[in-house]
Amino acid sequence: MAPRKKVFYRRKVCRFCTDKELVMDYKDAKVLKGFVTERGKIIPKRIYGTCATHQRQLTEAIKRARHLALIPYTGSIQY
Repeated sequence: MAPRKKVFYRRKVCRFCTDKELVMDYKDAKVLKGFVTERGKIIPKRIYGTCATHQRQLTEAIKRARHLALIPYTGSIQY
């Protein structure tokens, strides 16, 4: 058997920790739409790499924006 190659994975870093100017606010729907899938689901932290504290703030901001109808609860459904 041939020896296996080691696979290098880049460590995911939190976008909000690295860029201090990026502000998470429920009124800024343009920033929040980047963290929601086209179906309307919140992207988990293991995929996007956000830290736990910012992920909690992000989900709270998305839920508030949904409640105020700034972001839809679901994506556009096509039949």
